[in-house]
Amino acid sequence: MRETIKTRLGRVIELPTPEEDAQINAGIAADPDTFELDDEWFARALPAKEFFSPEAYAQLCAMRQRGPKDKPLKVPTTIRFDADVLTALKASGKGWQTRVNQAVKDWLRTQSPV
Repeated sequence: MRETIKTRLGRVIELPTPEEDAQINAGIAADPDTFELDDEWFARALPAKEFFSPEAYAQLCAMRQRGPKDKPLKVPTTIRFDADVLTALKASGKGWQTRVNQAVKDWLRTQSPV
């Protein structure tokens, strides 16, 4: 049986066997365009702000910021459910809060404006 690890999100990842790992490393070693970064390489590396032109660095920084919201930001809140309702919601599996949010949106559409 293959060795696995579980991510924080619950995904199970199969690790390569020692033979597969050796094959991967041999492929990396045979590739003339790749090399392992060592302490000397990192000692010569420059921060992005010093490496890129001011214009290119500004564009990179702008890319890191959250752009126009295609989805509105969710707001945390507290709501009280009956225990049996909450148990049933959680039993429906991962994403239950998103489904509750959608159900409330659907209900709101049926209501007349106050």
